[in-house]
Amino acid sequence: MAALAALHSRAFDEAWDAASFARLLAMPGAFALLAHEEGAPLGFVLVRLGGGEAEIITIAVDPDCHRKGLGRALMNRAGAEALARGAEVVFLEVAEDNAPAIGLYERLGFAPVGRRPAYYDRPGGRIAAISMRLDLPG
Repeated sequence: MAALAALHSRAFDEAWDAASFARLLAMPGAFALLAHEEGAPLGFVLVRLGGGEAEIITIAVDPDCHRKGLGRALMNRAGAEALARGAEVVFLEVAEDNAPAIGLYERLGFAPVGRRPAYYDRPGGRIAAISMRLDLPG
């Protein structure tokens, strides 16, 4: 859990601690996929399944590894694992000011399905989250 928390703190201003990851992974249907090189974690995705749906709780990629396809690979693995575990659809939320992530999700086939005003806290004020959906094949 400490490795996930450390990586999350490199990727986000508001990082989650190891106890938060332990609680999330203890939830029914939760799983994480880790990308690493020579034992060093480079990225992960945390997913929760229920009722034929998968939710991407968070995805984090080490900033030194951005734009190298790691996020895409993690999302593809998460979708495949969710499908194998019975999910028919994947949902996620992304900050509306996170253009690189939105672009990645759209290239993967996600489409916006909603907006949550003032969802994320930023130093300059609160901003909205965009809710996105991907229907899995099969």
